[in-house]
Amino acid sequence: MTYDVPVAPGETAELQESIEDATEGWPMWEVFVRARRGISHVHIGSLHAPDARTALQNARDVYTRRGEGISVWVVPSAEVHAFEPEAAADYVEANEKVYRLATTYEIPEEVGQM
Repeated sequence: MTYDVPVAPGETAELQESIEDATEGWPMWEVFVRARRGISHVHIGSLHAPDARTALQNARDVYTRRGEGISVWVVPSAEVHAFEPEAAADYVEANEKVYRLATTYEIPEEVGQM
């Protein structure tokens, strides 16, 4: 389904096309917001911007306009490196590290109940 934007007689729709061309070269930025103190930043979206300052301003306008966050981070998408689930076999399972479990330690008698 397509929709043609109505254009007034004597005008053209070139403005929209020029805006799309201008944003095409802008890098993508990932946006992280912390809702309140004591919790982690959470990825909430992405946006295109020419530089970090503009990306931060746009992120505040788009993602925190109702006061949802107290802290905003923007990171270039090209700088985000992620762990791929397919590579999980190359890493040791946390459950294989028994020294991390509290049940592997003996409590001395003088300590009593913990």
